[in-house]
Amino acid sequence: MEYNKHVMTSRVFYRKWRPQSFSEVAGQEHVTRTLRNAVSSGRIAHAYLFCGPRGSGKTSTARILAKAVNCLSPQQGEPCNKCDLCRATNEGNALDVIEIDAASNRGIDEIRELREKVNYAPNVARYKVYIIDEVHMITKDASNAFLKTLEEPPPHAIFVLATTEPHKVLATILSRCQRFDFHRLSQAAAISKLNVICEKENIQIEPEALRLIAKVTTGSLRDAENLLEQLTAYYGHEISLQQVQSLLGISGDMRVRELAKHVVDKNITAGLQTINSVNSDGLDLRQFNRELVDYLRDLLLVKSGSETVVDVTSDDLVELKSLADKARLDYLLTAVKRFGEVNLRWDSYSVLPLELALVESVLSADGEKPQVQTPVARQPDITQETKAAAKTV
Repeated sequence: MEYNKHVMTSRVFYRKWRPQSFSEVAGQEHVTRTLRNAVSSGRIAHAYLFCGPRGSGKTSTARILAKAVNCLSPQQGEPCNKCDLCRATNEGNALDVIEIDAASNRGIDEIRELREKVNYAPNVARYKVYIIDEVHMITKDASNAFLKTLEEPPPHAIFVLATTEPHKVLATILSRCQRFDFHRLSQAAAISKLNVICEKENIQIEPEALRLIAKVTTGSLRDAENLLEQLTAYYGHEISLQQVQSLLGISGDMRVRELAKHVVDKNITAGLQTINSVNSDGLDLRQFNRELVDYLRDLLLVKSGSETVVDVTSDDLVELKSLADKARLDYLLTAVKRFGEVNLRWDSYSVLPLELALVESVLSADGEKPQVQTPVARQPDITQETKAAAKTV
C-alpha cells in the first residue's frame, strides 16, 4: 500500500511542478527577463508570439504572463501567486484567461466567434488574455479573419500565440506580434530541474540515470518529467541507471563505446558483430544510433581541441582522449556524417542502414586498409582426389 501512495503523489509531474513565476522557468532567461521588465514598466504589447520546440515552456510562460498583467500585488514584474486572480489562473478557473487549442479550433467559424467575444470587457481582471496554442494550425481564411482583430485589438485584450512551426504562420500575423524564441533546454538545465523534483518527491536516483533522462528527451522538459514519472510508477522511488536503460530499451554506454572503438580501429568485422548483437538482443536501434552519433561527436570535439564543450565526466574524458588520438579528424568527421544520416524512421528493426554506415565510414579512410576477417579456405579432400586420380589411371 505504501508503494501506491508514492505513485499517487508523483502523478502528472509536468503539471504538478509547472513553473508559477518567471524566475521558475528553466532555461529561457532571455525571454522571462524581457517579459518581467515589460510588466514592471507597464509596456505591455497587445500580441506576443512564443516560438520553440515542444516542452520548452511556451504555454507555461504564457500563463505566467497572464497572471503577471492581472496580478493585484505584482512584485517587480512577477505575479504574487497569492491574490484571487493568480490563484484562479493557477487552478485553471480564471474567467479572463482563455486558452484555445488551434489544432481543434482552426476554422473561420471559431475565429469569428473569438472576434465577437473579444470586444466584451473582462469579467474581473484588467485584461482578457487569449492563449492560442499551435497557432500555425489555423486555416488561411481563419488567419486572415484573425488578422483584423490583431490590427485593431480592444485595449483590454492581450493575445499570446504559441507555435512550434513559426514559418507556417502568416507573415502579416508575425509582423504584428512581439516574437520570442524559446530554446531547446540544455542537459544541464534539465538535470537541475529534475533534481529539484526528485528532492521534493523524495526520489533517490543515480546521477548517470538523471543524465540519461535529460539526454534522451532532447531538450523537452515536459518529456523528461513524464519519463521520470513513468520510472517512479514502475520502479518506485529508488531508480538506477540500469533501470532507466531497461525501460527505454537502450544499450547502455558499453555497446556504444564498443562500436565506436571498432569504427576508430576500422575493424569492419568486429563492428558488424556488435551491430548484430545489439539487434539480436532486441534493443532499440534508433536510440542506439543516437547514442553512437553523440559519442562520435564527442570524439570529434575532443580531437579538434574543443573538449570544454563536451558534457562528460573526467574519467569519460580521459577515455575519449585516448580513443581520439587513434583517429584523424577528417575520418571522425566522416563517421559522424555517415551515422548521422542513418534513417531508421520507418524501419527500426533493420540493421542494414547501420551496417552500411559502418562500412562506408571505414572505406572512406584513404590509404588505410580496413580490418576484415578473411574466411579460411576449405582444405581439399585428399581421399576424394586420390580416388579420382586412381580412376583415370
